[in-house]
Amino acid sequence: MSPVFPTFPFTALIGQAPLQQALLLAAVDPALGGVLVSGPRGTAKSTAARALAELLPEGHLVTLPLGASEEQLIGTLDIESALRDGGVKFSPGLIAKAHRGVLYVDEVNLLPNPLVDQLLDVAASGVNIVERDGISHRHEARFVLIGTMNPEEGELRPQLLDRFGLAVELDNCFDAGARQKIVKARLAFDADPQAFRERHAGAQAALARRIHEARGALAHLEFDDAVHARVSELCIAAHVDGLRADLVMLRAARALAAFDAARAVDVAHVERVADAVLKHRRREQDAQYSSRGAPATHATQQDRARPSPQEANDSDWGYLPPEPVGTAAVKNVRPLQPKKS
Repeated sequence: MSPVFPTFPFTALIGQAPLQQALLLAAVDPALGGVLVSGPRGTAKSTAARALAELLPEGHLVTLPLGASEEQLIGTLDIESALRDGGVKFSPGLIAKAHRGVLYVDEVNLLPNPLVDQLLDVAASGVNIVERDGISHRHEARFVLIGTMNPEEGELRPQLLDRFGLAVELDNCFDAGARQKIVKARLAFDADPQAFRERHAGAQAALARRIHEARGALAHLEFDDAVHARVSELCIAAHVDGLRADLVMLRAARALAAFDAARAVDVAHVERVADAVLKHRRREQDAQYSSRGAPATHATQQDRARPSPQEANDSDWGYLPPEPVGTAAVKNVRPLQPKKS
């Protein structure tokens, strides 16, 4: 058996508020379609993925290797057994093994496009279907899909980018104070992982409970006309193709409302998830976006009064400990504030 290495706590990550929010929303509602994390090497993408898996019911992470075949991914059917015994013998693939956990794909941009397309299909539907020679088998497959990529090594096709529910861009950290905190925390974890994890055990348990309770609350939250209107406004202004962005933004806002234990989804929830929904779908255009003549570049007075999605993420995502420590590095790190009651 391979050795089991301690996992760096999710609540101990530093400077990753947008990424933490995106991962937690996908944990609350895996049907969002996964999270695409883009950034250079050494920005703790895989650390965050492993840390999230520990908070989920099964607590496991399955990694999809770059050289994986379709059969390794979705599983196989034994046709000879079906013909001989009249029953379908199914050998589970990585998708089945990831059920209720995290399926992690490093360098997803280097996978064959058909494999990525199939993976995104299952992530959004929650069902894996294997067919061979007229015989089929289906099984539930609900997992949090996390794909990472370094843009310097190649891009994903726009059609595949759009299939990812949320996207986050990480960058190198050039803030000396933040870098020192990150390095000190990593050294402390490496020196005594058990003691480091024990210091965060309470926060970890509370966060896991919060995810579980949010999942149960999803079905009871609805969208009013103001929420629908703001989602349409943001998606039109971003010139997105199709309606997938609208649907994902509504689901993400609902997941955030559930995570916040809110009684209803409101416009503030939409604002806080908009950046992760639109980042990889936004089409920069200077043209006016509608026949009504409202230019995409002109913000209304109401828009100017609202915080940006980035500001909302940094200031209101307040579940972390007052002085979190961690291994991530992003640009323009801002301290998280305690969550207002």
